[in-house]
Amino acid sequence: MNEVYLFLQQSWLQPVFEGLKILLIVLVAYILQRLVWRGLTRLGERYQLPVELLLPLRGGLRWFIMGSAFIMVLERLGVSVTVLWTAVSGFIAVAAVAFFAIWSVLSNLFCAVLIFTVGPFRLGDVVEVLDASDKPGIKGRVASINLLFTTLEEVDEHGNTCSVQIPNTQFFQKSVRRWRGSEPFTLFSNRDE
Repeated sequence: MNEVYLFLQQSWLQPVFEGLKILLIVLVAYILQRLVWRGLTRLGERYQLPVELLLPLRGGLRWFIMGSAFIMVLERLGVSVTVLWTAVSGFIAVAAVAFFAIWSVLSNLFCAVLIFTVGPFRLGDVVEVLDASDKPGIKGRVASINLLFTTLEEVDEHGNTCSVQIPNTQFFQKSVRRWRGSEPFTLFSNRDE
């Protein structure tokens, strides 16, 4: 009979002890986070450290402490840290590869948003994208602006037109000359000088 009572006592107390351990982990992490925050605040006041340095440092340490506490809590609940770390690192690796694979597309999309909102040029303007100050660049009238490219219409010395698509990022990486749309447009007059 004592064995049955001891078994029931252990089976009821074990989840309570695990819950207390989890509560203790969270409490210690919270107290440690507050102590680090206060310590950094005092350090910043004593040595006149800029707020721009302290804010990211506080945030990074807070995330590190709370993340460590979260992993310890998951371990108490029976989740293998090795499996969790493998899953997280695999996800980060795939996300990094995907991010680098679409980086140019994302940068062109972002630059298109900047072109639409900031307005460095408009439809009908004549723009020239310069490679260097001593070399002539691509010059033409802005025919269309979409999310990836800006299309310029070039006119050659015979009066023929052709379209040139320039990635939107080029307008923010190189120097650009702009003439408003009402100005006369001759492509080769600047190159011959």
